[in-house]
Amino acid sequence: MTRLHVLAAVGLLAGTTRAEDPKTLTLVQTIPLSGKPGRLDHMALDADGDRLFIANLSNDSLDIVDLKAGRLARQIPGQRKAQGVAYAPALGRVYLGNGVDGVCTAFDGKSLAALHSVKLPEADNVRFDAKTGLVYVAHAEHALTAFDARTYEVKAAVKLPGPPEAFQIDPDRRRLYVNCLKPATVAVVDLAKHEVVAKYPLTKAEANYPLALDPAGGRVFVGCRKEPMVVTLDAATGKELAGVPIPGDIDDLFYDARRKRLYATCGEGFVAVLGEKAGGDFELIEKVPTRKLARTGLYDPAGGRLFVVLPADGKEEPVLRVYRPSP
Repeated sequence: MTRLHVLAAVGLLAGTTRAEDPKTLTLVQTIPLSGKPGRLDHMALDADGDRLFIANLSNDSLDIVDLKAGRLARQIPGQRKAQGVAYAPALGRVYLGNGVDGVCTAFDGKSLAALHSVKLPEADNVRFDAKTGLVYVAHAEHALTAFDARTYEVKAAVKLPGPPEAFQIDPDRRRLYVNCLKPATVAVVDLAKHEVVAKYPLTKAEANYPLALDPAGGRVFVGCRKEPMVVTLDAATGKELAGVPIPGDIDDLFYDARRKRLYATCGEGFVAVLGEKAGGDFELIEKVPTRKLARTGLYDPAGGRLFVVLPADGKEEPVLRVYRPSP
């Protein structure tokens, strides 16, 4: 082969590699994790400490990742069916929902010692409201409970129209939007009254698990598994504005307001990236390969990072991938 042919072949291969690289997400860090094969669940970020807290569902542990050092710093075992996790920066506390034990446990952010557990049956998703200092936990009996992040005193219990899944808080409008299953509905909770003030039924799809908000645009994005799609709702009226097909088994969904994109982590083995078109509709613009059951993630809008956990599958060990959206 002549030198010209060699250069042409190298150029062709380089071009192929570039063509296969994701256009919307750049992989900047891969951090080895540890644990049994199976799913990892939700995450929370300590931005100041550059740490990530992972509810390691299959391993029954709370995992703490040092992002700056690029390593798994510690695992707290005995967290049976660890699912939801939230971090309160002002208090330096971590809150973990354990489904089997039916508790939401608070940990000291520095020592990682367990401080207190609030009994909540089948505790699942957890959120911290920085404006009020309340921790919200979705749990069994179609309920959402709020307790004081400092004192652990229960402040409110909201009866929901169905089994709860993901929920998000709109801090300015003082509204909380929560996915309820059977029937597929988004319930709207007034955070001043702690009452359900509206119910938005879904008709385009069901099995609505993750949910994301666009407060400035007045939109709610709902990730569904049957049929696999993201449904856009008007936040004020509940009107279904659009539905975009995505890969299967979605469990987390995030809105990137700066780039007007949605990132959907799907257990089929992809991060689905949806881009906004003229007129406000979205379209699937890229599927970034991950791994089967890699369906949970976390988007850090301030730091411009998307975290995705890839579980162990018997062949490969679990890892945390850190992406940066581009451009």
